[in-house]
Amino acid sequence: MDAGPADAGPVDTGHAGPVPIDPAGRDIHGEADRLRASGPAVLVELPAGIPAWSVSSFDLLKRLLTDDRVSKDPRQHWPAWQRGEFHDSWIRSWVGVTNMFSSYGAEHRRLRKLVAPAFTGRRTEAMLPRVERITGELLDAMAALPEGEPVDLRAAYAHPLPMGVICELFGIPEEQRPGVARLVEQIMDTSASPEEAARTAQEVQSTFGALVALKREQPGEDLTSVLVSARDDETGSKLSEVELLDTLLLVVGAGHETTVNLIGNAVHALLTHPAQLELVLNDEVSWNDVIEETLRWAPSIASLPLRYAVEDIELPGGATIRQGDAILATYAAAGRDPGRHGATAGEFDVRRPDVEHLSFGHGVHFCLGAPLARMEARTALPALFERFPALRLAVPPQELEQVESFIAHGYRTLPVLLHGPR
Repeated sequence: MDAGPADAGPVDTGHAGPVPIDPAGRDIHGEADRLRASGPAVLVELPAGIPAWSVSSFDLLKRLLTDDRVSKDPRQHWPAWQRGEFHDSWIRSWVGVTNMFSSYGAEHRRLRKLVAPAFTGRRTEAMLPRVERITGELLDAMAALPEGEPVDLRAAYAHPLPMGVICELFGIPEEQRPGVARLVEQIMDTSASPEEAARTAQEVQSTFGALVALKREQPGEDLTSVLVSARDDETGSKLSEVELLDTLLLVVGAGHETTVNLIGNAVHALLTHPAQLELVLNDEVSWNDVIEETLRWAPSIASLPLRYAVEDIELPGGATIRQGDAILATYAAAGRDPGRHGATAGEFDVRRPDVEHLSFGHGVHFCLGAPLARMEARTALPALFERFPALRLAVPPQELEQVESFIAHGYRTLPVLLHGPR
């Protein structure tokens, strides 16, 4: 494949070693632009001193995501992890798990095959009435609030909608839901201390262990019961207990966090680009166009740790990712790569003719829950603007604060006014 404009050779970054990135993710896109100027992939330093290759080229990242020389299993292919390094850091909740997220080759195929039936097209479509019901309930609750008072759209809508959907899907009781939501937020915190990381790991085991025990006693039609059944199956491909708990963490966490930020980022993009909003409200573009452009321009997950080189991989421009090096999947950087989307890559444009993105991954690790996330957003966004046609931000855009994470990409709060002139 020919190298595109973003595949120019590396230049001097001014650092003798890996370039430290901001663990709080306060300028994700600006940081990506600065790294991109040094080449398609740059060695960076993640929180806790973890070295990894940050890829800013869309084409290169797409190739690496489908390259058999790239693994997601730290137990096999990350020497630092094998030596016991970083086990007490924030990365523990991401790579110190045993599920399809952290597996490679035949083991990944085995685990994905066991989980895939939980996310069939039929099951996703069957969720639509529930998504519509929860959406309506949340909109009714917001409509009942006093007029003129700002509403945090994240807390009132973008967060409880996917949380309600995923908890219903997996049969998580009401009393366990706040704890599950807190766990997901803790995992996204990349500044966690060793003590906090250890507590989070313990809470994962106790929270999902209690859920599994409940479903063994009271199985139902929910997807936790489906996975428990796979765990207790007598075939040789069954889930182990550790794999079951770690798989629940993966599917519940991913099914919640990605949609929270997708809805919030789409609303923010439309309210800060009123001409784009008018296009969709006038039916000149579809809500699907809005969703896909949001996923490209402001993906819910900016960067996803980690992958590892199974052998040396030569890069355009002469650099080499050495065997055992860690690789960061940088979806936010790839989405705004001028080498793929031209000079307007940094602009939000719902009429963009080519909106290809990698925000749900690519290849064998493509997100199983992508259809559900898209369906939730496709339901939530038009319903919100139909109920509140005067919806607008309650504060200047520059006052909004991003979630403190270089992984999650969204806003801590999204204060809006529901009524009155836009």
